[in-house]
Amino acid sequence: MKNTEAILVTPGTMRIQDAPVPAPKEDEILLKVEYVGICGSDIHGFESGPFIPPKDPRQKIGLGHECAGTVAAVGAKVTKFKVGDRVNIEPGVPCGKCPFCLSGRYNICPDVDFLATQPNYRGALTNYITHPEAFTYKLPDNMSTLEGALVEPAAVGFHAAMEAEVKPAKKIVILGAGCIGLMTLQACRSMGATEIIVADVIQKRLDMAKQLGAAYVVNGKEEDTVTRTRELFGDWGADIVFETAGSPVTARQTTQLVSRGGRIMIVGTVPGDTPINFLSINREVKIQTVFRYANNYPMTIEAISSGRFDVTSMVTDIYDYRQVQRAFEESLSRKAEIIKGVIKMEDQ
Repeated sequence: MKNTEAILVTPGTMRIQDAPVPAPKEDEILLKVEYVGICGSDIHGFESGPFIPPKDPRQKIGLGHECAGTVAAVGAKVTKFKVGDRVNIEPGVPCGKCPFCLSGRYNICPDVDFLATQPNYRGALTNYITHPEAFTYKLPDNMSTLEGALVEPAAVGFHAAMEAEVKPAKKIVILGAGCIGLMTLQACRSMGATEIIVADVIQKRLDMAKQLGAAYVVNGKEEDTVTRTRELFGDWGADIVFETAGSPVTARQTTQLVSRGGRIMIVGTVPGDTPINFLSINREVKIQTVFRYANNYPMTIEAISSGRFDVTSMVTDIYDYRQVQRAFEESLSRKAEIIKGVIKMEDQ
């Protein structure tokens, strides 16, 4: 076996270099990576460096955390997997000891070791990677490893929808029709909601939202999202508003869209300060941030396997591993065309 890894040399420049094949610890598997999804956080890292820069400027920076592949080796105490199993991995490994982990909310563990971020900045863009058995999941026979790599963003959408307590008959607005917005749309649909508006400024994404089950789509470049929502849902607005675009503009819109007693769910990573007119939402509106996911992988895998969740239709571009530089450059230059980019790893 031979291993390589793609690292961020400087913002805007990726390099593939040789790397040792890691040896799995007794409770780990060695994953032969086959597909890696390109997340918005990866694109940000490529363009500007990690959200949280390493303390040591010499720290090696990897990118990628949405991945799946085949088990290449197992540690001495691994019992759930064998060589050849097709699996994906949940990229965050929590401490398992803090109050958040012990209460089941391990996604907000302050000491989580998450791929491509602190503390070790180890990325999934590599031929071989080790991972704990406890955060590895076997894929059903009818699921491809491409679909397996997209479980991670789908789990984000599921977690957001579950935290929002989505139910049938709820009126829902999703701001942003990128990957996470479309995953949230499908999660809401799978939980029985049908009255869903998806808003964005890129028509290709809105067309995909319509294909995936949105009742209505609103192009914010052509019409006012707030006005159109009230035309469709009435003057009270939406029961639940998801902000998935990660924009201060859409974050501000949430308070104009939500109904009395409704919920605002901030799913996107919104930079800077966003002014909120609390007087406009003082009728018992709940505002909640959503961070990654917890305990969502099994249900997400089942939803994809059963056909209730379509992740492959969103994949517009698949790049070979050796095209990693181009993949990230085009993720920036072709934002209006790329809904979801994926990198296919090479055999080693």
